[in-house]
Amino acid sequence: MHGCITSFAGIDVAKDSLELCVLSEQTRQNLSYDASGLKQLLRQLPDARTCLIVVEATGGYQRRVVALLAAAGHLVAVVNPRQVRDFAKALGILAKTDHIDARVIALFGQHVRPRTIAKNHEKQDELQQLVTRRRQLIDLRTAETNRRELLTSKRVQNSVQKVTALLNKQIESIEKEIAAFLKADDQLKAKADIIQSVPGVGTVTTVSLLAELPELGTLNRQEIAALVGLAPFNRDSGHFHGKRSIWGGRASVRSVLYMATLTARRCNPLIKAFAQRLEAAGKPFKVVMVACMRKLLVILNTMLKTNTLWKTQNAK
Repeated sequence: MHGCITSFAGIDVAKDSLELCVLSEQTRQNLSYDASGLKQLLRQLPDARTCLIVVEATGGYQRRVVALLAAAGHLVAVVNPRQVRDFAKALGILAKTDHIDARVIALFGQHVRPRTIAKNHEKQDELQQLVTRRRQLIDLRTAETNRRELLTSKRVQNSVQKVTALLNKQIESIEKEIAAFLKADDQLKAKADIIQSVPGVGTVTTVSLLAELPELGTLNRQEIAALVGLAPFNRDSGHFHGKRSIWGGRASVRSVLYMATLTARRCNPLIKAFAQRLEAAGKPFKVVMVACMRKLLVILNTMLKTNTLWKTQNAK
């Protein structure tokens, strides 16, 4: 995928500005984050498919520029800011300005070669925003419900009840939009059918995986587990052998996998038997859960990679 890349660019994204650094051409420029600035950005970049452009995930500010670059055919990678900062520290770069950050991001792309976003980024991004909005609304509803339990004032209780009713309508509306979105896209619908064919995996888990883990079905088992944060890391030094633990990854994906795994331990024969073997070996609950989450993730990854439904897979 990266064989034709001859240059690397880093873009530091702020609310109102973009700082561009192209290593091969020594291009450094500050641009306004508006229609005019984005047009200028496209003119400053090397030819599409020859340059790896790296952008940090900045709470949503990056979406507009990433969508524009992807639509123009550029190779774009969206990376975790913490990884870039750790990379800068490893290089001894402790100062932090927009100009320095853009160069560090470009260097990160040159040395690390992060994975680029999928071609259907626009659809993926829209689905992710819908799923994120649903999660936000549910969090708000939970907060309102918790408040109501502590209230004694009837007036305030009525206010909370009205807000909760409105949130319920909004959640229902978002869920209908998500269902319609999946139904309208044959590729996403096919993936959803495969994922939901697994016992224990419901609609919420399915849409969350499609939205927030587009790499599912494209990586090997070790890579997908590490990406989600379900690959145990060694903590050994000399004669010391520490406990293995998971770290990093995508917390939102782990959350839905955790809930799916609780169900799968009851109704999925493979996960249930796997959990029972670990429990019989004396493994604690948390270890069993993480191992089952990883196994469920690997099963889903394999099924999407081979385009195989659960029943077909287990009939072999």
